[in-house]
Amino acid sequence: MTPAVLTDFDDTAAFQNVAELLLNQFADPSWHDVRKSFRAGKLTFKEYQEITFRTVQADRATMQDYVKQHAKLRPYFGDLWRHCRNNNIPMAVVSIGLDFYIEALLQSEGYTDIPIYSVSTSFSVQGLIYEYRHTRPEEAHLGISKGSVVDRFRNQGHHVVFIGDGRSDLTAASKADTVFAHSVLAEECDRQQIPFLPFNDFGDVLSALREYPLNGESFS
Repeated sequence: MTPAVLTDFDDTAAFQNVAELLLNQFADPSWHDVRKSFRAGKLTFKEYQEITFRTVQADRATMQDYVKQHAKLRPYFGDLWRHCRNNNIPMAVVSIGLDFYIEALLQSEGYTDIPIYSVSTSFSVQGLIYEYRHTRPEEAHLGISKGSVVDRFRNQGHHVVFIGDGRSDLTAASKADTVFAHSVLAEECDRQQIPFLPFNDFGDVLSALREYPLNGESFS
């Protein structure tokens, strides 16, 4: 089984939560109240994301430039990507975030050919238009089903390595063959007895991947 590496974006592939970086800079301050409502369980994540970005007046280019100037990828991301590319190992970003800011940071670092599974957006005079291409009915509230992306790669015969940090990563973690987790995801994996390896940066994943046997038995 050839490995496939799938990573969350905000707070995982990216050091920062890039969505919140943009909201702090360009959204109406009321977005903090919307986040409180979301955290209190009064809004779904999809509703929270659409409502907060509705108050943003900046255009695509302005926000992408801001991301390029103020966000950065976690260490060894590029080393992992080169290892995957050189060894024909699929690698992709899987995020409930918005494609335009994910693309901006990857492009600024020179990683223009990494597949992205996220919420697709387009800009119009009325504001952002959202397209949810990677979702299942039971996870429509998230905007994207990360578990379905994991299933896609597993059905292709891959040993799926998933890296994440939050509750939205839980369905992916429950389906992946190997999980690297930190922050809330690590706590949830502990609570639900989902085996995982600790994640500090992509050097952890790269080291394990280099040691992965060709017959695909396991990660240590």
